[in-house]
Amino acid sequence: MKAMILAAGRGERMQPLTLTTPKPLLTIDNKPLIVYHIENLAAAGFKELVINVSYLGDQIVNALGNGEKWNVHINYSIEDEPQEVAGGICRALPLLGDEPFLTINADIWTDYPLANLKNYPVENAHLVLAPAPSYYPQGDFSLQNQTLIPVKIGNELIVTGVTVYHPRFFSHIKPGIQRMGTLWHQAVARGELTGECYNGKWHDIGTPERFYQINTQIQLLNQQPLNI
Repeated sequence: MKAMILAAGRGERMQPLTLTTPKPLLTIDNKPLIVYHIENLAAAGFKELVINVSYLGDQIVNALGNGEKWNVHINYSIEDEPQEVAGGICRALPLLGDEPFLTINADIWTDYPLANLKNYPVENAHLVLAPAPSYYPQGDFSLQNQTLIPVKIGNELIVTGVTVYHPRFFSHIKPGIQRMGTLWHQAVARGELTGECYNGKWHDIGTPERFYQINTQIQLLNQQPLNI
């Protein structure tokens, strides 16, 4: 199974941090966000990666190269203008092939075990969700027997940015700027999306405040002695 890291956003909510640096290259405990994903994907057995880039994308390409440093192979999907999530995936489909693939947002940090999704038998799309955080208490969806449903009070979940798609999910999408939220809600109305709730560590690096917060947390975590 191939994996795609979604890294083409402008990071406007992260300014001024992203005025000269693309968000995926912002460092958490001296390591770029996107490198955490590459390392985790490689450890989980994902060796063929696709990364879409746009805003300051040359910096990402120059920093990561072909991926040999991490024993993976990276192909790049270049977007002259950010195509939003769905549009970016559609543009990259020729690089992803005809089999299901995993996507992960470059601007999150999580310890989710990505190996759980390797070769996941998805029909359309399978989303990893998490309990809705305090900054977004309304959530995105709820779960009922592993099927995504509209939000129910008391079962508010947020999309984490870790998803497995079958290419057929995008078969009716025309090239161009396409938001993923619209596709998700349409598919939920048809009962076509599956999901799971992850209660481990997950952070959306969406604002400078949350960036500094997670940076401090990870620095402290990395300083903890190993129990040997």
